[in-house]
Amino acid sequence: MTMMNNITDALKRAAKSALRQTIGPAVGACVVGYFVYYAVQGDRGLIALKRIDGEIARAEQVLTQVRAERERMEKRASLLRTDHLDRDMLDERARAMLNLTHPNDVILSLPPLYDQEEATPDKQSRSVN
Repeated sequence: MTMMNNITDALKRAAKSALRQTIGPAVGACVVGYFVYYAVQGDRGLIALKRIDGEIARAEQVLTQVRAERERMEKRASLLRTDHLDRDMLDERARAMLNLTHPNDVILSLPPLYDQEEATPDKQSRSVN
């Protein structure tokens, strides 16, 4: 029996030694895997970075459109200021606001430069069936 006990003790020691040698690297691999997963899939990971870059690009496009619209409006408003009054612009705005024309005037209706609904990307055309 002593030989059998010696063999079982040796196997137990070998199993414990092997278990100790594999637990450390396995836990380390799990920790590394955890950090790699969240570096790619997490809230601030690579995939989220690409999504945020796309949102930034769209926001910059909207910003350039809004700046162009603002510059256009500022230019038109500057023509109506008292220090630099453009008589044609004043006449155009007064006629548009009062809906009056001179009997000798020829009126040409032009389409707007852009449609306000088409300018917003959130609006989509809907068909009624």
